[in-house]
Amino acid sequence: MAENLLDIRGLKTWFKTDDGVVRAVDGVDLHLDRGETLGVVGESGCGKTVTARSVLKLIDMPPGRFEAGEILWKGRNLIPLPAEEMNKIRAREIAIIFQEPMTSLNPVYTVGYQIAEVLRQHENLSRKQAVEGAVEMLRLVNIPNPGKRVHDYPHQFSGGMRQRVMIAMALSCKPQLLIADEPTTALDVTIQAQILELMQEMKDRLGMSIMLITHAMGVVAETCQRVVVMYAGKVVEEAPVEALFANPRHPYTQGLIRSIPRVDRAAAKERLEAIPGTVPSLLTPPPGCRFAARCKYAMDVCVTAMPPLKEVGPGHRVACVL
Repeated sequence: MAENLLDIRGLKTWFKTDDGVVRAVDGVDLHLDRGETLGVVGESGCGKTVTARSVLKLIDMPPGRFEAGEILWKGRNLIPLPAEEMNKIRAREIAIIFQEPMTSLNPVYTVGYQIAEVLRQHENLSRKQAVEGAVEMLRLVNIPNPGKRVHDYPHQFSGGMRQRVMIAMALSCKPQLLIADEPTTALDVTIQAQILELMQEMKDRLGMSIMLITHAMGVVAETCQRVVVMYAGKVVEEAPVEALFANPRHPYTQGLIRSIPRVDRAAAKERLEAIPGTVPSLLTPPPGCRFAARCKYAMDVCVTAMPPLKEVGPGHRVACVL
């Protein structure tokens, strides 16, 4: 059996606002095995990024708080850990690539300084050793002339190169888990492919696991072994990639897959299918299935109680009465 690295159980991350409590993550269960790439997909606002930031406790408290649940990292619950203990885990054991490469780097420091800072913080290296390590990391992510570029500032890099710098920074301490929060946002298709290929190469070289957060189902099909589909703060389906694309069981997952453009149907000029309606407010979520108002299969029972995740096949779970 695969070794379980990360196990999130019943996680609830809520935010107190002037209008009430936003239940951004409301009872999420997911796990990640060693050496696995897990895709977390769903529409914007479904709780993907909050789940990822919760793992590293990068939630501003207040207004955020952990209402319930556990985040088990190699069997150790991270939620009650003090800040100094979490600092030992961040970057060294679990690293994150943030969503927007254009704004994630500090514009007033060189990229070499920013990578070296991570190395000095977690590896206890001298300034010279840290700079040498930064050069080596830039070389590892295929940035040309790293010995010179290490002294350049973020504005001197293109979007794709900045994302490579972010990957270099995240992997500088050789973490066991990399959380990639939409790492190809705002990049053109060619650069997206290069970044995804680079992440896979680094995964194989370092033997790490990846949690890939995205809304692009095509990216998931290419890079992941298993998929978790989130909707309105909850997991609605979880399955191996092949099973999910061959036989999606939740109506929301079916809608996501039907909305993907297909080359083999381009000549027919068919209109892409859209999921009608809007995501419910997480201030006052409905009592039943949160997708019921948008679901063409909805029945009376769907609006009264939230269906639990049930196993419908090997490793395939779905939260739907059908």
